[in-house]
Amino acid sequence: MKLAQGVTVIRNGQLVTGTGAAPIRDAALVIREGKIDYAGPVAGAPSPPTPLPEGEGTAWIDARGGTIMPGLIEAHFHPTYFNVAALEDLDIKYPVEYVTLLAAANARLALECGYTAARSGGSLFNIDVWLKRAIDSDIALGPRLAASGREICGVGGLMDWNPDYRKIGMEGLVLLINGPDEARAAVRKLVKDGVEWVKTYPTGDAAAPDTNDHHTLCMTFEEMHACVATAHNHNLKVTGHCRATAGIKNALRAGYDTLEHGTFMDKEALDLLLERNTAVVPALQFEYASIVHGPAIGMSQRVVDGHKETLEGGAESARMILKAGGRLGMGGDYGFAWNPHGTYAKELTFFVKHVGFSPLDTITCATKTGAEILGQEKEIGTLEPGKLADVLVVDGDVLADISILEDRSRIITVMQGGIVKAGTVRS
Repeated sequence: MKLAQGVTVIRNGQLVTGTGAAPIRDAALVIREGKIDYAGPVAGAPSPPTPLPEGEGTAWIDARGGTIMPGLIEAHFHPTYFNVAALEDLDIKYPVEYVTLLAAANARLALECGYTAARSGGSLFNIDVWLKRAIDSDIALGPRLAASGREICGVGGLMDWNPDYRKIGMEGLVLLINGPDEARAAVRKLVKDGVEWVKTYPTGDAAAPDTNDHHTLCMTFEEMHACVATAHNHNLKVTGHCRATAGIKNALRAGYDTLEHGTFMDKEALDLLLERNTAVVPALQFEYASIVHGPAIGMSQRVVDGHKETLEGGAESARMILKAGGRLGMGGDYGFAWNPHGTYAKELTFFVKHVGFSPLDTITCATKTGAEILGQEKEIGTLEPGKLADVLVVDGDVLADISILEDRSRIITVMQGGIVKAGTVRS
């Protein structure tokens, strides 16, 4: 991905660095050759060259008294999901050619919403691997992307929903396994595909109350350990859909690099989590949206009740983790009919208004911790000298009203490497 040339100065706003530090009022951000040169009070900023005609010298961006902050990071991104109303929609609704176009549109939308980086939480047909290449090559617009390709689940588990009589298999979305040997073979397929993350399904979900609800397991510990050992041998990271307490503990003992959801934590699970410093991506807005909008699309009351339970459990687990000094990323499962792409920042609002996080803590989770999850904390995630200028400028005080981030019309500028990619102000 290219870097900007020359100098850009963003001023007339408060600076939220993403480090967790208090905001800096009347701040300036100086960007030189695509990297941050200065981030602090405007009074201490180095004097840039005198403004010259467009295309020469220093470019100036007015934050309009709003907020200058790191680009947001969506830590559980499904680029190939598009208005999914039922599980079957994930793998048999559209041909791969159309899904590829949808994924490119979803990636561009995420960038326009202020998300400059994302980690895929699973993708049809290895599309995210090639989408990442297109974004990195400046062929397509989208977040800096960490790809995970197809997911792994035990036969008969949550993601094995197509009955045998359909005879269509699941290879487009999920690699189904029986035992550790097949787990190793599945990871090796993903190694060949070029993924960075291996997404697995250790537990069930409220979406499948009859066979794989949120208290059931979909993989054995031996299968999970085989996935981790094989992935780590090839320098890949492993994550998993973990709701049931036993599944959380299995994942932590197996050496998972992150947990998705981490819904039903107990003290033993929390201690394991803290000991390993494993980050969790709760994805709670999805649960809330399921409860509020699910009945209108035919979601049964039994499924809605299950989402209520996972919402309550997930919120309590998130509070436990934050209070204990653990790490949380923000993101989750957008692309469903009741939780569509383009509404990513609702997750941040939910954590402030319903879970009880402060706006500053929430933004730190959505920037600094997100970069740590991606393994790019030395390059992005905070506004500090030397880092890439992935920047979001918003019209308004996001610490007073974090829901401003949901309003795309309030986004002044979205930058990657100092290059303006989206927003209402381009230079």
